[in-house]
Amino acid sequence: MSRQAFVAGKVFTGEDESRVVTAFRVNDGLVEWTGDVHELDPAERRSAIDLEGRTVLPGLLDMHLHPAVMASLADAVECLPPRVRSVDELVATLRCHPALGAGPDVWIVGTGYDEAVYPEHRHPTARDLDRVSTTQPVLVWRADRHSAVCNTRALEIAGITAATPDPPGSRFGRDETGRPDGILTERDAAHAVARHVPERTAAEFADLLGAVGERLLARGIVGVCDLMATALPDPLATYRSAAGRRPFPRSALFLGWDPAAPLPDLTEDERTGPVRVGGVKVLMDGTYSGRTAWVCHPYPESDDHGLRAVTDDDLCAARDWARRNEVQLAVHAMGDRAIAHVVDLLGDDEPWLTDQPSVRIEHATLMSPELVDRLRTTRMSFGIATHTVFLFAEYAAYARNLRPEQLPDAYPVRTLYGAVDALALSSDCPATAWSEADDVFVSVEAAVRRRAHNGEDIGQDAAVTVAQALLLYTSRAAGLTRLTGLAGPSRLGTIAPGREASFVVLDRDVLTVPSEEISRVRVDETWLAGRRVYRR
Repeated sequence: MSRQAFVAGKVFTGEDESRVVTAFRVNDGLVEWTGDVHELDPAERRSAIDLEGRTVLPGLLDMHLHPAVMASLADAVECLPPRVRSVDELVATLRCHPALGAGPDVWIVGTGYDEAVYPEHRHPTARDLDRVSTTQPVLVWRADRHSAVCNTRALEIAGITAATPDPPGSRFGRDETGRPDGILTERDAAHAVARHVPERTAAEFADLLGAVGERLLARGIVGVCDLMATALPDPLATYRSAAGRRPFPRSALFLGWDPAAPLPDLTEDERTGPVRVGGVKVLMDGTYSGRTAWVCHPYPESDDHGLRAVTDDDLCAARDWARRNEVQLAVHAMGDRAIAHVVDLLGDDEPWLTDQPSVRIEHATLMSPELVDRLRTTRMSFGIATHTVFLFAEYAAYARNLRPEQLPDAYPVRTLYGAVDALALSSDCPATAWSEADDVFVSVEAAVRRRAHNGEDIGQDAAVTVAQALLLYTSRAAGLTRLTGLAGPSRLGTIAPGREASFVVLDRDVLTVPSEEISRVRVDETWLAGRRVYRR
């Protein structure tokens, strides 16, 4: 296709909250013109692709999710609510895993348990998972993907005993006698076991990642930031292999920072192209649902302030690597103490990037107005990838872990929308307790209604309009991290002349449906650089 006009019922261009047109023209994968259908001459109008009165949006951008993890979990049994709502149901679900009985070296892996909804009000333990198998290793990831639980056999394989010290910023759960109980709190503890799960070949990972790319395109997602790309053994090569075989979203990969194994410097080729290394990621703290986010005030009914997961020296080393390699530093920081510490430590630094924020704060769960003001006045350029899906999907845990006076500051999207230019809503899929977290319209509805999945109020004062929520998945999101499309860097997120012709066609008008029906909106078609890559 070279030059082709499109006619639709409504084209939300993403240029601002209100601009809508009814036609646009694409030339060699780029948008050439937008306007009213009646501006087309009769011949072009007759040859135009008629989108049958449907609504069109710019291609959607999910700026914080984990396609590499999604690929690695291809054979893990899903243990999310509502399928699993108790320890007994977790055990029963794991016993349905096809690997059960396959041999003593074959792992049984699950993902998505959420103890906050269990009537037992506790984490499952090794004793529980021993009911699945005592001869095969069993490992189940918590919904947040920060923590996990395993059975006794998995502890034995990992060599974790009563004498094993806790990793920095993590901990091994222990019973009343001091023996490990299988609960693996935070990343280093979980990975002490998970690293023993046999890895697939590079070709297998590329095939699985390609399938994830197809899933995302079917969701209308044309650009992604993978904030855990090092879940793959050779992330950039695997991504490029997957993208070379079939249509694939534009991708920026963030590599995990390991102080014990510093990353090599990047080449120019690794930093450029439609699939590139976008930055390095550091964990400042844990998660709110797991009470491991680093907070100023202790969690209710406790003296626990969560966990700090990285030293200042290691954070600064990651910053220096990002600066030297001209990529972003992404800092996972959920708790207010973690966010404030990042701002204090890096706020006076000179930014090293001009076309995107030098530092991204991931999640930014608890943001008081004072903390938002501090973020705005720093010398450093900060951007934020935040969410509504956590409060929507994990209401029980947040209601238990947030103090009442903190609720107005939990994911304050409306405040951030007016204060932070480089801001995106995102899914964090699959690291949350919702199996369809990568459905953008679930997050959009939660941002507009500020209601949890059970109807509970999750902060009406933080609600935004539908148009604002859509911008946080399109043009505003594009400003958070540079994604390279056909027309060069940062050319996604809008339907405007000179931009890549990547757009989605919806089955209904998301701008006018009742707010409680937004999550039912479906993508009928996805177009990438002027080529249709998905049709429902």
